[in-house]
Amino acid sequence: MFCAQRLLLRSGHGVLRRSAGRALGAAAATSMAPSVQFSPAPRSLFDEPLAITVQGLCPQQEVTLRLSLQDEGGELFQSCARYQAESSGELDLTRSPALLGGSFSGLEPMGLLWSLQPQKPFKRLVKRDVQSPFCLELEVFEGHGPLPSRLLARGAHERGFLRDGVRRIPVREGRIRATLFLPPKDGPFPGIIDIYGTGGGLPEYRASLLANHGFATLALAYYGYEDLPKDMKEFHLEYFEEAVNYMLQHSQVKGPGIGLLGISKGGDLCISMASFLKGITATVTINGSVANVGAVLRYKDITIPPLGFNQKRIKFDKSGIADIVDVLNNPLEGPDRQSFIPLENAEGHFLFIVGKDDHNWKSEFFATEASNRLQAHGKEKPEIVCYPGAGHYIEPPFSPMCSASMHLLVGSPVIWGGEPKAHSVAQVDAWQQIQAFFHKHLNGKQCVTPKL
Repeated sequence: MFCAQRLLLRSGHGVLRRSAGRALGAAAATSMAPSVQFSPAPRSLFDEPLAITVQGLCPQQEVTLRLSLQDEGGELFQSCARYQAESSGELDLTRSPALLGGSFSGLEPMGLLWSLQPQKPFKRLVKRDVQSPFCLELEVFEGHGPLPSRLLARGAHERGFLRDGVRRIPVREGRIRATLFLPPKDGPFPGIIDIYGTGGGLPEYRASLLANHGFATLALAYYGYEDLPKDMKEFHLEYFEEAVNYMLQHSQVKGPGIGLLGISKGGDLCISMASFLKGITATVTINGSVANVGAVLRYKDITIPPLGFNQKRIKFDKSGIADIVDVLNNPLEGPDRQSFIPLENAEGHFLFIVGKDDHNWKSEFFATEASNRLQAHGKEKPEIVCYPGAGHYIEPPFSPMCSASMHLLVGSPVIWGGEPKAHSVAQVDAWQQIQAFFHKHLNGKQCVTPKL
């Protein structure tokens, strides 16, 4: 029975029962239709907090919430959590802790988002078209039993990537294949080049989100896109130099220098750019390498070979997924020292974001050796921020952690590392650290970023 009906039956006096019945009838009708509310509604930006409430439940009613998201390729990602409504019949995820038995537990207002998991193994959630939002569907089910049980309410919400007024500009100048995102209003703005890893193509989602925060951001492809090289064999730094010069000469980019942001393979490319090219003021790497990895790198008459590796060092977990953390050779030993990028030549500032449970490679070791190399040459000590429990793919806030997926170079699924809750906390903090670093060195001012 519904809440109001139960209250009505408890009244022992006939007259009171009839008079109370009329008043409580409306409440019963309300309780018959629980509803889901989102704030902000009906759309929020992907990297901003989202408040979720369910109203019209019975006092202390047990419910299970299930969140679903389908990506552009049709892959389904879901999470679920068990809750108990408050005495008022409201469930507010900012006040109510999730109970044991779901995708997460404890007071986690954004838990339904960061705990999303693919329904098919080894799929990673990646936004392909930032001009359209991700669509979330939240379902509220009765009780804590197996799903699906009786559906009580359903709500939908959009998670977008472009704030109103942000301009998306495809760039096809010379050899450059990229997309420039400009913040609303008139610039110039601090400029950043954003580079991703071995997946190739032209990911735009991080660059678009940075533009929402006031940065002119160029998402730069470097292989596996249009007429660029099809695979990772050899890269020429002159291509990246062309992109740097494009940004330095752009009327909407504030000089005198620009920033670089790279993750994984994109990290060592950014370090190489900072080491050889002019106009780089600030460089951020997310779980990057201080050695050139995966392909020969050439610049004018300079050649940096890729760091060697030994496939025999691949380990496999109980389910047969590869752990490649020990595969790469040590860039401090033997001929592999030639792959160490001469970052002591760089003139700008460095920030290293490190997931201490990165299983792609030894990111903390790389960051430490970069710091040692810089200081040995009398350069400024870089900033290093390490996150216990964080894996390889440290993405914008509230992205679900990818524990394992296909690795393009390995040709099979690999472990990326991380523990979901700790990884989520790292992503929120790293996003603040990155913006503060760029604001400080590209705008010449400290940035106070509100806590998410």
